[in-house]
Amino acid sequence: MKQSSFNTPQSGSLAASRKHDSLDKFLSRGKELFLKMLDDQLRRKFVTLSILFSAALFFMACSADNASQKAEEALQSEKDAILAVIEKETEAFFARDYESWKSNYVQEDYAFQAWSNKDGTFDSSVGWEGIDNSVGQYIHDNPEPVSSHPIVERKNIKFKFYGDNVAYLTWDQFNSDRENKLFFHSKEVRLLEKVSNEWKIVCVSAFWDFKNLIPAEKLKDIQRMDKESRGKDKI
Repeated sequence: MKQSSFNTPQSGSLAASRKHDSLDKFLSRGKELFLKMLDDQLRRKFVTLSILFSAALFFMACSADNASQKAEEALQSEKDAILAVIEKETEAFFARDYESWKSNYVQEDYAFQAWSNKDGTFDSSVGWEGIDNSVGQYIHDNPEPVSSHPIVERKNIKFKFYGDNVAYLTWDQFNSDRENKLFFHSKEVRLLEKVSNEWKIVCVSAFWDFKNLIPAEKLKDIQRMDKESRGKDKI
């Protein structure tokens, strides 16, 4: 006798429940995989962005440092050029080289020179014609190259630039006598102007202490002083 098979309501519900559980597990697993894949992608993107951002910051910092270094080098180049003009003017005067001495000045009516004298008076010249008639004429009248101050030490130099074409300087100067036995201390001021891309002297002011002379054995102490003053306000 053939036995017929059939599902009871209870067995059908059980099968459906099992299918539903399997589907839930499948969906749950799929969700986990999707979230993991999404999480991995986000993590990779985050890592990539972090690397790119760090690289960008690094290159920006390098670029800023490079720009700062170039600016400092350019500034130092200007300072060196200014000091070269100041030294050239002094050397040309003592060498009695009129044309070389003259080439260091702005030859305009606003040029100025002033200095103190031993007797407490001062001399000054206003305008290039006045400077040329006094200092220039002195060179012509005393052509023999004799230096009254063989050693000149400039210390504690302070620069201040007004734009790209005007520079103001102050410093302490120590000037030997002809025998290099004593030094005169002076406070010096210079104003320079850039003309045709070359620095030229506009103003010379020199205030000498003729009373408190410095013995030559102090020269080493003078030379140990900073050539240029340091600090935030040096420019």
